[in-house]
Amino acid sequence: MATLDAVRRSQPTAIIRKRSLKNNWGKIKRGWQLYLMLLIPLAWLLIFQYWPMYGAQIAFRNYMPGTSILDSPWVGLDNFIQFFNSYMFARVLRNTLWISFYSLLVGFPIPILFALVINQLSGGWFKRTLQMVSYAPNFISTVVVVGIVIQFLDLRRGPINLLLQALGTSPTNFMGSPDWFSSIYVWSGIWQYMGFNAIIYLAALSTVDPTLHEAAVMDGANRLQRIWHVDLQTILPTTMTLLILNMGQVMNVGFEKTFLLQNTLNQTTSEVISTYVYKVSLAAGIASYSYGAAIGLFNSVIGLILIVIANQVSKKVTETGLW
Repeated sequence: MATLDAVRRSQPTAIIRKRSLKNNWGKIKRGWQLYLMLLIPLAWLLIFQYWPMYGAQIAFRNYMPGTSILDSPWVGLDNFIQFFNSYMFARVLRNTLWISFYSLLVGFPIPILFALVINQLSGGWFKRTLQMVSYAPNFISTVVVVGIVIQFLDLRRGPINLLLQALGTSPTNFMGSPDWFSSIYVWSGIWQYMGFNAIIYLAALSTVDPTLHEAAVMDGANRLQRIWHVDLQTILPTTMTLLILNMGQVMNVGFEKTFLLQNTLNQTTSEVISTYVYKVSLAAGIASYSYGAAIGLFNSVIGLILIVIANQVSKKVTETGLW
C-alpha cells in the first residue's frame, strides 16, 4: 500500500487529472439515460426559475409597458425608498410577519404531533380512516376552502354563530372583524394541510429501529418517554430541514387565500405584501410594475436572509443544515 501511494504521488498532476476525467466520462457514458432524464428538470429550472431573474431589474428602473427593459430609465433605489416611506409599509410588513410566524409557531408542530399519534395507533380500520379523512382537505382547492370557511362563519346562517346563539351568546361577525382574520387564516390552513404534511414525518418514523423501543422498554421507559427519546430524536434531522425551508417562506403569505378572505372591514390586518403588490402593480388604475417588482424583490431578499440565519442556527444547535 505504501508503495502504491508513493507511485501515485510521483505521477504528474496532469496525468492524474486526465485519468480522473476519463473515469468520469466513462460513468456518464454508462448512465447516459439518467443524465438525459436530468435535462428535463434542469431545463425547467433554467427557463422558469433563473431566466425570470433577468426581469427583476425593472425594480431598479422606471419600466413602462411597450418599451424594453434595457431602454427603461434607471432610477436605482427610488422604488424601494418609495415603499419604505409609504404609510402602508409598516402595516403590510407587520401583517405579513404576524400571520407567517403565527402559522409557523402553531401550524408547524401540529403535523408532527399528529404523525406521532398515528404512528402509535395499531394498524386497523380506525387508523386508515383517520389518515384518509386528514389527507382529504389537501386536495380541495383554495377557492372551495375559503367558501367553506365563509359559510361556516356566516353571521346569520353559519353553524358557528348558530351554536353561539344556542348557548345564549350573541353572534360574532368573524369575517368582518380584523382581530379574527389571522386566526381564521391559520387554523383553516392547519385543517387543510395537517394530514398531508404529516406524511413526511410518518415516513421518517417508519425508519425508527424497533430495537431502540425494545431497549427503552427494558429500561422501564413509558410510552411518552419512548416518543420523546426515540421517535422525536430519530425525526429531528427531517424536522429541522423542514423548519429551515419554512423559515424561507415566512414572508410569502399565500396570496389566493388572503385575497379571497379579505374585505373592507378586515383590511387593516389582512393586507399583506402579496396582496399589496397585486393592488399597486396590476389592479391599480395606473399600474406601477417597477414599484411592485421592488416590493417583491424586497420580500424575496428578506426570505433569503431568514433561511440563511435559520440554517446557521440549526447547524449550531442540532448540527443539521441544508448546506
